[in-house]
Amino acid sequence: MRYPAFLQRVADLADVQPARVLTFSINGQMVSAREDETILTVARENGIAIPTLCHLDGLSERGACRICIVEITGSPKLSPACVTLARQDMEVITNSERVMDYRRKILELLFAERNHVCSVCVSNGHCDLQALTIELGMTHVHYEYLHSKHVVDASHDRFSVDHNRCVLCQRCVRVCDEIEGAHTWDVMSRGYLSTVITDLNQPWGESSTCTGCGKCVQVCPTGALSEKGKSISEMTKKRQFLPYLKMMRGEEKT
Repeated sequence: MRYPAFLQRVADLADVQPARVLTFSINGQMVSAREDETILTVARENGIAIPTLCHLDGLSERGACRICIVEITGSPKLSPACVTLARQDMEVITNSERVMDYRRKILELLFAERNHVCSVCVSNGHCDLQALTIELGMTHVHYEYLHSKHVVDASHDRFSVDHNRCVLCQRCVRVCDEIEGAHTWDVMSRGYLSTVITDLNQPWGESSTCTGCGKCVQVCPTGALSEKGKSISEMTKKRQFLPYLKMMRGEEKT
């Protein structure tokens, strides 16, 4: 729709107006935020820790794992902090007993769905999922183990993917698409049958789009993606490239 000249100038000015500043509380602490900021971003800016799994600085948000759920007073449901925008006067609680209980249940479901036996995993000691179980105090799995059998694809010259250890956070999908620009990775099927795939579900080593950059391996939170020929002590993830990309994107917006 094209406005008359005067109204068009008003509309153009409206487009460049800075985001409105809001105030609300997190755990009783008053904080301020732009209206385009998420609860997770504001919490971290104010030194309030919220555990995450699928979130990674420098990548877009997906809200896939739900580990970052928080309570918002007046809402009967729990909301993922990574994709919930700040609102004026909202009251957010990040560490209630209900929130902590649901986070542990989510972790238990992840462990029940696929094989996450740490003692035989290449990422033992360097695993985000393992660190979360310690942080959240998960000691048992109260659900029936599914442990459905998935393939291990070692067809790539340098890397391998063990789908049995995948938590479907889609970090690999996002970094390959948003940072490397290759979009080799994607997700196939639904529910517990979901699987990350390369190209059109071809063996990774036969992918025509993979550049072999290894970014997907470095952002994987578990031992699902690993480098061949590396010992457990050498499997520390190297994600130093992501903060720089985030900073450059921020500069482009100003």
